[in-house]
Amino acid sequence: MWSPTTTTTTTSRLLRHSSPYPTITNFFRSNTQCFGLPTTRTCRVSCPQNFKLVIAPAANNHSSESIIHKPDNHGNLSVLKEKGDNGSGGGGGGGGIDLGWLPAFPHVFIASMSNFLFGYHIGVMNGPIVSIAHELEFSGNSLLEGLVVSIFIVGAFIGSLCSGSLVDKLGYRRTLQISTIPLIVGAVLSAQAHSLQEILLGRLLVGLGIGVDTVLVPIYISEVAPTKYRGSLGALCQIGTCLGIIASLFLGIPSESDPHWWRTMLYIASVPGFIVALGMQFAVDSPRWLCKVGRWNEAENVIGRLWGNSEVEKSFEEFQSVIKYDGSDVDSSWLELLLEPHSAAAFIGGALFVLQQFAGINAVLYFSSLTFKDVGITSSALASLFVGLTNFAGALLTLNLIDKQGRQKLLIGSYLGMAASMFLVVFAISSPLDEQLSHNLSILGTLMFVTSL
Repeated sequence: MWSPTTTTTTTSRLLRHSSPYPTITNFFRSNTQCFGLPTTRTCRVSCPQNFKLVIAPAANNHSSESIIHKPDNHGNLSVLKEKGDNGSGGGGGGGGIDLGWLPAFPHVFIASMSNFLFGYHIGVMNGPIVSIAHELEFSGNSLLEGLVVSIFIVGAFIGSLCSGSLVDKLGYRRTLQISTIPLIVGAVLSAQAHSLQEILLGRLLVGLGIGVDTVLVPIYISEVAPTKYRGSLGALCQIGTCLGIIASLFLGIPSESDPHWWRTMLYIASVPGFIVALGMQFAVDSPRWLCKVGRWNEAENVIGRLWGNSEVEKSFEEFQSVIKYDGSDVDSSWLELLLEPHSAAAFIGGALFVLQQFAGINAVLYFSSLTFKDVGITSSALASLFVGLTNFAGALLTLNLIDKQGRQKLLIGSYLGMAASMFLVVFAISSPLDEQLSHNLSILGTLMFVTSL
């Protein structure tokens, strides 16, 4: 039975029930037209006796109307619709600071620490590779030097193939925590290596964890971040990678004077892994994944906390639609990507990834210290640090522009800038210029290239 007292809620609050009856909102829609009546009009509907009222937090404080539910002695429910404050609450619109991204930020930040590790392992071998090669007795063998630097990319490829099946079973939080195990073990094993085989194994293990993280972290962030801020919060992936590169290049400066410093750098690489493992324990899981595995109450709680209660119903409708048709295309084939209307999008997306890698950024980030040393830079490690800082500046610029200019314009500008930078480098090397001028133009072109990327 309803309470004999009058109960007032905003229209955004939720009415639930403890029986097989439909929700009271749908009950109203199917039995009366009262929601279309003008303000202060009253209508009556028959109400089941075992409905009960559950008051949830309002979605916002500036609702323009409220609704009064009042039962009478005959079991009928009077619904009175009237105007409310219309913005008198504390969270109303206006010209205040937009903090809608703040609830999701701690969860996104912890996840982006995995990208910090990715960037750290990109740059950690940049300066110390000469000392490592000398101590482990493969100095002068450029093939083995390149293998030690880049073998973790092989591990990353393997890890990326396993990430999908892991996240389907365990969710993003647990998968990201598990991925820290090879990251930590691999870093410690590399730091303690006394042979080429040991450091190769350590770097391969690191790559396994990196492969899982680089696939899942952008997806996790996109599914946790509010739609309005998805581009900006998603850019934290790149910022985390840039900061990791900067940290490794900065810590690599002492390696020019201390031939054993590289071991300390690799021990340090295990610390962010512990931070991610602990931090993800307090992070939320993806609401989409929670709905997929049937944990609707948890998903509702996450959406309400991060996106606002007003987004719950719309998000659930979207998730239910996706889940309903999930697996309906089991007879489809990957070859369909080569057919219209999918072929154009598949070609463009794949070409962007391939061309970005073939542009040479990996060579710049992995071996910039050796490159700068060849052109006569006194402190090659310090010069490489400027490469990392330039990369970070470009990421900050992207963070500011991505939601304003859109991705297409930024991609076009990025590739045009990379092309112009490479032309400058080629011109500096091939033209009969003064040697110092040639070196300066080469460095300028390299920094422009990293900024554009």
